[in-house]
Amino acid sequence: MQAPQTPITGLVLSGGGARAAYQAGVMEAIADLRIACGQPRQHNPFQIMCGTSAGAINASALACGADHFDDTVRHLASVWKNFHAEQVYRADSLSVMRSGAHWLTLLSLGWTVARWRKVRPHALLNNEPLAGLLKELVRLERLPGLIREGHLSALAVTASSYTTGEHITFYQSRDARPPWIRSQRKAVHTDVTHAHLLASSAIPFIFPARSVGFGGQIHYLGDGSMRQTAPIAPVIHLGADRILVVGAGRMKEPEAQVPQGVQPNYPSLAQIGGHALSSIFLDALSVDIERAERINQTLSLIPAEARARSPLRPLNLLVLSPSQRIDEIAARHIGDLPITIRTLLGAVGVKMPAAGETSPAVGGAALASYLLFETGFTQELMELGRADVQAKREEICAFFGWMVPNQAH
Repeated sequence: MQAPQTPITGLVLSGGGARAAYQAGVMEAIADLRIACGQPRQHNPFQIMCGTSAGAINASALACGADHFDDTVRHLASVWKNFHAEQVYRADSLSVMRSGAHWLTLLSLGWTVARWRKVRPHALLNNEPLAGLLKELVRLERLPGLIREGHLSALAVTASSYTTGEHITFYQSRDARPPWIRSQRKAVHTDVTHAHLLASSAIPFIFPARSVGFGGQIHYLGDGSMRQTAPIAPVIHLGADRILVVGAGRMKEPEAQVPQGVQPNYPSLAQIGGHALSSIFLDALSVDIERAERINQTLSLIPAEARARSPLRPLNLLVLSPSQRIDEIAARHIGDLPITIRTLLGAVGVKMPAAGETSPAVGGAALASYLLFETGFTQELMELGRADVQAKREEICAFFGWMVPNQAH
């Protein structure tokens, strides 16, 4: 009798700027749980890794160390634990004046001035330091060998083309899987580069777009969370049977309550910007997960013979997302940002919360949360990630087929 085949496990890491520190905490806790369950050390449990925006960087870092999974997770966690904004974007006064202050001034005075002076600022912040960090953190030159040796089957990162309006998935795989094409989104089989990662993590308006050539054309690409209608699709196309999704925001936010008798103020640019970014980074993932769950439920009602004739198949899907509102955590750490960035964000309505003030909408904390690459914020998110894994450890062990630690003896 033939032994059952081990399911192919995929990992999906969503975007969210500094919020992606949560993912590092989750992966660190999963690595600990693996060892506690008696699993082989350094073994990579994810054959396919897919990521978007900051999640693309995390996924690529893990993929490039797939032969030493536990060590790679520790290194990634160490980077996030000791993060400072200057590792991602320039925060010195001169750089902020050249990029952010100039950009805001032209935004308020009108782009006619920019055309007259032949100056076209590209974004609010200069993220050139991130390029240097990627060279140290994501050793993409190792990827072909790791795929060839079987430590990994595929890596996929996503970006959005300002040039054509399409959502693009770049993937590097062991099997010669044909690229897929859907409405307004397609896949490109290629070697993943740091340029793809910089493009995937280029938060709109905040970081500049990146030029990448493919299909005989130069494309200007931005954050992969934009126009991402099906975040789980790439890992399915690449062959995953079971999928772990790690988000960077709560899947179901409780309805915000306005105190009775209190008239809300008109929203600041910071509140509107934070709301827009949350829509870009969080909503599509929630919708896609709900879609997958509905398909699973529908398939369970269909007789086995009819189900075998359908191209649809049930997915073993496990979702880990923050159990607390990240906006509220960010509100406690706005003061950790460099003074130049606080001043810049203050110009659009981000403010320091008053003593005892926790409402994220008041201070524009949602917008700030994407830029809070500071240790106080990242460490608190990582701790939340570890706690959320502990709270679901039995569910996680069942997903992977591991023996729960207290049952291991």
